[in-house]
Amino acid sequence: MSSKQIRSGAKAPGHRRHIVGRLMGYIKRGYKARFIIVLVCILVSAIANVAGSLFLGSLIDDYITPLLGAADPDFSGLVRALVMMGCLFLVGALCAYAYNRNMIVVSQGVQKTIRDDLFGHMQTLPIKYFDTHAHGDVMSVYTNDVDTLRQMFAQSIPQVINSSMTILVTFLGMLFTNALLTVVVLVCVCFALVVTRFLAGRSGRYFLRQQSTLGALNGYIEEMINGQKVVKVFCHEQEAQDGFDRVNDEMFHSADKAHTYASILMPIMVNIGNVQYVIVAMVGGALALSGVDTTITLGVIASFLQLSKSFSNPINQISQQFNSIIMALAGAQRIFALLDEEPEEDEGDVTLVNVLLDKNGKLQETQDRTELWAWKSLDGTLTPLRGDVRMKDVTFGYVPEKTVLHNISLYAKPGQKIAFVGATGAGKTTITNLINRFYDIDRGEILYDGIPVSRIHKESLRRSLGIVLQDTHLFTGTVMDNIRYGRLDATDEDVIQAARLANADTFIEQLPQGYATMLTADGGSLSQGQRQLLAIARVAVAAFLSQMNPTLEEVADVKTALSEAVTNCVVHAYEGKVEKITVECMIRGQELTVLVEDKGCGIADVRQAMEPLFTTKPDSERCGMGFAFMEAFMDSVEVESKPGEGTKVEMRKKIGRILNKFEQ
Repeated sequence: MSSKQIRSGAKAPGHRRHIVGRLMGYIKRGYKARFIIVLVCILVSAIANVAGSLFLGSLIDDYITPLLGAADPDFSGLVRALVMMGCLFLVGALCAYAYNRNMIVVSQGVQKTIRDDLFGHMQTLPIKYFDTHAHGDVMSVYTNDVDTLRQMFAQSIPQVINSSMTILVTFLGMLFTNALLTVVVLVCVCFALVVTRFLAGRSGRYFLRQQSTLGALNGYIEEMINGQKVVKVFCHEQEAQDGFDRVNDEMFHSADKAHTYASILMPIMVNIGNVQYVIVAMVGGALALSGVDTTITLGVIASFLQLSKSFSNPINQISQQFNSIIMALAGAQRIFALLDEEPEEDEGDVTLVNVLLDKNGKLQETQDRTELWAWKSLDGTLTPLRGDVRMKDVTFGYVPEKTVLHNISLYAKPGQKIAFVGATGAGKTTITNLINRFYDIDRGEILYDGIPVSRIHKESLRRSLGIVLQDTHLFTGTVMDNIRYGRLDATDEDVIQAARLANADTFIEQLPQGYATMLTADGGSLSQGQRQLLAIARVAVAAFLSQMNPTLEEVADVKTALSEAVTNCVVHAYEGKVEKITVECMIRGQELTVLVEDKGCGIADVRQAMEPLFTTKPDSERCGMGFAFMEAFMDSVEVESKPGEGTKVEMRKKIGRILNKFEQ
């Protein structure tokens, strides 16, 4: 199994500064004030902690030591000093709580904003992106990669800032206390930094691999879940297990190496800090006893030891956060790679608009939903939506080196039913993908009502078409919600009518809660055929006759009359031969017009043919011309025919549930 993964991004790992800059941009976008409060609280907390360490020396030398030799010691000064020291640490604790609490809000808010941006951008991506990227890998971006940012924003960033400020303030405090001992601490710290760089560098490299292999693992699992029926049919359970083991082993290897280096870093750094503590104590004592530095007292040594701890501990804490930061940056790199994917291009300038017929029979644009549509060009020209599709010398390939369609020309007139029959891979589905502009052609031209589809705005183009996919997808929700997905403003009656048109109403009524039955797991409780019927109903609710809100009787009338007209063409016009019959339907207001045309033998006497019992085949059963029968179900029937040239039947019926706009 080859899993196509989210590309590593436009920026290489060496451009981490760029990634950090983009992440900080999210903080500036909505949480700038809170972040400033965090910085102030961190600075106050660091100063309070260092001040407490510096005060320790004064507490020993100025308050405790004089009391040791006093006959009648006065502890009031010591008490005041302890209260002051307690206040310093209390201020530090309150500030620490404040910045941690605010960073939680910032962290969750940034994650929400990033997920919003990811999902919003994903809606703009072309179908090609989802055809070429494993769905599990894309999901890993939303879950694992975004989650890595939580720890970085909530813990790592404030910890690094706090530690950096603490190091700076502590360094100044150590210089103020004793310069010689400060040099000793710096030597130990330099050694610790060398060790940190060595271990953190190797850990970070494997954390990057871990995030990538995690996406591949999720992609494989998702693929196997979706293809479990195929696995079972071909008895490939062991092969699937072997494939999973390979991906899982790679994930294990990366995670094992990453966490091995990460886990040994902390103990090493803690022990280096302990060694530093001992060295400072020994050097300080030696300097005090030798008289080299007379400023070193017991209080100075105690205070400096505390400062050295305050200096080395933040460095240890920063080294601890390196792994989290590196893993978060790896996740951010994949996030920004998705956000940087080029959106679907749309240079179309022709849009689909609602129109109505004025008193002169001309099209006029309107904001009202009239169920009459037209294409609107930039110059304001209105072209009626008829559904005439033509492909002229179309050449296309999903990849440049492999052509799928070569110089294909075909047409579909309004009302025609066309079936593409051919071997798997012949390009049947590809043709429908091109009409919808899921992909753009390499050469040739596709015309829709005489307009190149490249000029039609993609949203308008796809809104004018109804598609029932072979692989039906049902969303989590009720049966009614899934059908209504075809037209979100459809009423319950519209949905029920669409289900009846699709012959789905019978099985829906047999469900436990009927149209209110909840569907989960892509409609797993339904058969494949039932899921397909719901998909057809989804299209029907957005299309043609259902939008006129007909009654069941009106639908039956139209179907009966149309069936009779087509049968008439087959039996009388072509005498059972396989020939072409054109059916065209139009909606104007609440009036439905159906045109049925053949190029058969024609009718010599139209008036006689429209008599109730007239037939050209008196010896055959049920072979009347049927025009009177059509008139019984439609409001009007007009017949035009010429012998040897064919017959055209025009039937009209007003769908009466809603008044025609011209009659209001």
